[in-house]
Amino acid sequence: MKIFFIRHGESTGDIENLYGGDYDDHLSEKGREQARDLAQLLKDKDIEIIFSSPLSRAKEVSEILASMAGCKVIVENDLRERNQYGILTGINKDEAKNKFPEQVELLKNRFNTVEGAEAYTDFSKRITGTFEKIKNNPEYKTVAIVTHGGPMRVLFRDILKWGELVEIGDCSYVELEKKDNIFIPIHYERLKPDFEMPFDS
Repeated sequence: MKIFFIRHGESTGDIENLYGGDYDDHLSEKGREQARDLAQLLKDKDIEIIFSSPLSRAKEVSEILASMAGCKVIVENDLRERNQYGILTGINKDEAKNKFPEQVELLKNRFNTVEGAEAYTDFSKRITGTFEKIKNNPEYKTVAIVTHGGPMRVLFRDILKWGELVEIGDCSYVELEKKDNIFIPIHYERLKPDFEMPFDS
């Protein structure tokens, strides 16, 4: 099986400098352009199905990819981004520093849980469980998963156990291939890992 694990493009929340997480914003016009470029890049990759986060910015990317690939989209609720920001969600980051400085300070460690937020361990568990379900589906040979930066970090850190990502760009992705029940990276774009990727030699 091949899996394309994809982050959405630029969103309106990015432009407005908001704490996002599970805040449901849309792609910006630049984000839509990024998604169209990605769809062009992946159009000949024989993607049979796209599993998408339920958040609009991910679904919009999925729909653009699906229109080019000629496949359907299935929304998986557990692919949504972590509700990392709790009471800070949807608030301008500069404003949040003034109103909730103690909560903003908690964000420096992913294992801290801001008031009203989702614990990291619960988030990692649901992303891992959803990935397991998708990768064990015998119906498809090539799938795409469209989600967010948080799940991308869980993929590299907790599922594949490769290490940390320093940067995750808009419409970044990693192409994985399952060999002997182990996933090997075939290619990646707009990701900056802090380790040497374990490509198959």
